[in-house]
Amino acid sequence: MKEPKPDKIDNLDRNILNIIMGNARTPSKEVAEMCGVSRAAVHQRVQKLMDLDIITGSGYSVNPHKLGFDTCTFIGVKLERGSLYREVARELENIPEVVECNFTTGPYSMLIKVYARDNRDLMNLLNNRIQHIHGVTETETMIVLEQTMDRHIMIPLDFSRRNAQNLKKNSR
Repeated sequence: MKEPKPDKIDNLDRNILNIIMGNARTPSKEVAEMCGVSRAAVHQRVQKLMDLDIITGSGYSVNPHKLGFDTCTFIGVKLERGSLYREVARELENIPEVVECNFTTGPYSMLIKVYARDNRDLMNLLNNRIQHIHGVTETETMIVLEQTMDRHIMIPLDFSRRNAQNLKKNSR
């Protein structure tokens, strides 16, 4: 994935990102009004952000608890060798209850997020699926008691003189 250069996005892009990350269903007309630009400018900017791989997707958030997945866990996974990460990650992709997978530093090679229907379902996932993956040597499970925060990263506006001038020029 190509990394965007800091000068490839400006305050208008950052403002658009903050608005649509807060609510992806915000109509382009509203985004345009909030940013003081045309709808066409918003569409062009969103397309540019997609082309730069800054926006990587869109969709709806679903409440897993309302669908019967009452146990949320983070599982630290230790591997025989760190080089097995991609192979193990491919196997974890075959387990629908695994919703997030990260290669980490620290005591675990990987940290995964799993939703299970209940503790019995979680035990089955651990004992019969995750711990049977080649390369997995140990797991440690941390059950989430309550999620108190779930938010997107806020993109700070850059108020440097150059970016302020670009914002004025680009909003015309």
